[in-house]
Amino acid sequence: MKNFLKTTAAALTLAALASTAQATELRLSHQWSGNDVRNKIAEMVAEDVAAANVDLTIKVFGSQSLFKAREQYTPLSRGQLDMTVLPLSYAGGQQPAYNLTLMPGLVKNLDHGDRLSHSPFMEKLQEIMAGDDVMVLVHGYLAGGFGSNKGCITKPADVKGIAIRAAGKSFEEMLAGAGASISSMASSEIYPALQTGVLDATNTSSESFVSYRLYEQLKCYTPAGDTALWFMYQPMLINKTTFESLTPEQQKALTDAAAKAEAFYLEEGKKGDETARQTFADAGVEIADMTPEDFDQWLALAKTTAFPVFVSETPNGQELLDMALEVK
Repeated sequence: MKNFLKTTAAALTLAALASTAQATELRLSHQWSGNDVRNKIAEMVAEDVAAANVDLTIKVFGSQSLFKAREQYTPLSRGQLDMTVLPLSYAGGQQPAYNLTLMPGLVKNLDHGDRLSHSPFMEKLQEIMAGDDVMVLVHGYLAGGFGSNKGCITKPADVKGIAIRAAGKSFEEMLAGAGASISSMASSEIYPALQTGVLDATNTSSESFVSYRLYEQLKCYTPAGDTALWFMYQPMLINKTTFESLTPEQQKALTDAAAKAEAFYLEEGKKGDETARQTFADAGVEIADMTPEDFDQWLALAKTTAFPVFVSETPNGQELLDMALEVK
């Protein structure tokens, strides 16, 4: 009997150890504040995974508390970070193809961005990510606009001679072609740059315009409306090896949570554009809408600046650009 009890106790101990060995905690880093939609999708995925009861937890580190905004892709690809919500063009220095995810005139609206996210074009980008040991969990584009202290910006002539932040290389090429002075920084750095006069104007997402309270520093806002120029792909990414090391049950819990978050992301992105417009109006900031004729001027400029630079600097750049333009 004693031997039986010892054997049973040992078996239970081994079972407990095996269960503990399967418990995994993943670290997710991003730059956004708590009320930002990109933090909300991170928290949604973490909560749904926890509720699945598969011994998997996700700890979210927001507001650049773990890694700086532009310093997340490399540690993610090396397995030093498990997950991130990241504007993919921030990693355009490592992979020039990613600059196409912030290309002026390429995306017409958020539904079009969603179609791009599930197209052969995005499959090509995911092949590049896989080479860096990175994979996508949640696809998502966000729209954005212009904000300025030097007059309203709706057309290329409006940026001549001003210092502006544009987020990605392709927008920088286009704005420089219009005569702007470019200052590159993460969206989390825009507020103090406007406050100190380092910047006169900025491009960023509707969400960032609100969550970083840029209405406190700007005199005119050009929101994302029926005609919008600025769309940026900002997915939730995971280290591929980390994902593949999870149990099938953990993988399913994560992908199920991600699918739910992706649908939420798209709908909240649409709401965010109107929220930004109203927030700036309520703050007394002048609102200036871009017209289709303004958009055509920007697109014509992009085709002579950002488009050819991307093609010349990117392996298979023309093929990738054509694949993106094929998505209607």
